[in-house]
Amino acid sequence: MSQPHAPDGVGVDLHIEADPGEGRRAGLERALRDAVRDGRLAPGARLPATRRLAEELGVSRGTVKAAYDQLVAEGYLTARQGAGTRVAPLPPVAAEPPEATARARVPRFDLRPGSPDVGTFPAAAWLRALRRALATAPTRAYDYGDPRGRIELRTALSGYLGRARGVVAPPERIVVTSGYVQGLSLLTRVLEGGTVAMEDPGLPFHREVVRRGGGRVVPVRVDERGACVEDLEDIGGTAAVVVTPAHQYPTGVTLHPERRRALTDWARARGALIVEDDYDGEFRYDRQPVGALQGMAPGHVAYLGTASKTLGPALRLGWTVLPPHLVDAVAEAKLHSDHHTESIGQLALAELIDSHAYDRHVRACRLRYRRRRDQLLERLGARRRVRGIAAGLHALVEVDDEAAVLERAAAQGLAVGHLGEHWHAPGAEGRPQGLVVGYGTPRERVYPEALEVLGKVLELGHGQRH
Repeated sequence: MSQPHAPDGVGVDLHIEADPGEGRRAGLERALRDAVRDGRLAPGARLPATRRLAEELGVSRGTVKAAYDQLVAEGYLTARQGAGTRVAPLPPVAAEPPEATARARVPRFDLRPGSPDVGTFPAAAWLRALRRALATAPTRAYDYGDPRGRIELRTALSGYLGRARGVVAPPERIVVTSGYVQGLSLLTRVLEGGTVAMEDPGLPFHREVVRRGGGRVVPVRVDERGACVEDLEDIGGTAAVVVTPAHQYPTGVTLHPERRRALTDWARARGALIVEDDYDGEFRYDRQPVGALQGMAPGHVAYLGTASKTLGPALRLGWTVLPPHLVDAVAEAKLHSDHHTESIGQLALAELIDSHAYDRHVRACRLRYRRRRDQLLERLGARRRVRGIAAGLHALVEVDDEAAVLERAAAQGLAVGHLGEHWHAPGAEGRPQGLVVGYGTPRERVYPEALEVLGKVLELGHGQRH
């Protein structure tokens, strides 16, 4: 059977496939029944009127009415005078056992790291930028584009990254990506499965991205001065090292100047690549943000940044500033990955940067997150050592027993990150323990209460130890 087309007010369009060997009524009943079961007809969807459907399918109105009546009797459809025939509501779902409910429960207070306060997204400024961008966009902006990204955004990023992060970023060396993860994945593919050193502790998801791209992951220790560059000397054949120099994740330390020099010297001597993850480099609270490592060795550093922490992860906009010899290879990998990142958001971000609305938004966020950082420190006081507080959207709170603290936190409906999940080899004895507390996610009105719960959970453990 064909697909009927319904005008407004008489229902939905349907795609109905019936077996020619079936009778017309039986075939229609079976096709509608399958569509409801498969979810292709959603609960509450209105079906075409019997006369309209009969005309479209070339059957009698009585055949359609009989099929509808049968499915109403079976509970698949409902029919009410004046409301037409609709797909019946789903039956109530059986209650899950208590343990399953507990596993799926959304925490009352979410202090997990990794996300900004998306409630601060500058919707009005974004809309203005989008309108201006669309008003001036050339027609070809709506066609397939350069895998490196729109030239408008690459030009805007070139100026912004140079003045705000100290990055040497000519537009021709920038590739726009759909976030940091894609940039890391593209680089791994270009390195053709080489050995990639990654900070320990670090984000497990990023290690998995490298492994799935064919890379061999090896750990590099992190101490109070950042990544231990001397470890790289013992790793033969290292193609690249991934670091978070501005604000290490999850310890929060900043790469010491001596280590920065040692790292760039190592890259030059080995012909290796440094992958700089500058995920929250704009958010420094004690002084001006630390400049990007890339500015010290532009020919040996691939700089990766995104709008995920400054604007929001939903935009899926990131950028990679590459050494000259990698630009073509990464652009080729991007072409065969997804051709190019969507263009309209790129145009809007370019306009936001060029109008300096992006700078104003980042400054406002920096003040807001600093206040949140200060509230965290004030609540925890001097009874806890809190590390990584100079920058970023998270802090590391040292504890003696992660498992016990996490259990108490869960009982209070509080979700936090913990250091144990970030080690390359989890479960080893004698390692530092701590909570990774993110202060970007909670809404303003619930943040103080979330800190109160965190403080009580930690104080309970402190009292038990003494």
